Amino acid sequence: MSIIVNLDVMLAKRQMKSKELAEIIGITTANLSILKSGKAKAVRFSTLEAICKALDCQPADILEYVED
Repeated sequence: MSIIVNLDVMLAKRQMKSKELAEIIGITTANLSILKSGKAKAVRFSTLEAICKALDCQPADILEYVED
């Protein structure tokens, strides 16, 4: 996959647990896990915005393009 999800890195930097982030942004821990693992086929901008707000970061801190 060409898009790498670095959500676990940002969670570690902010010393936040996945469960806490899921509660803040209003999604299930299962859906957050799918996103973290890179298995998600899409992410809503509203979810991305909520993640960035909760973690005080930019989308580029979470998503990275890597050429195959």
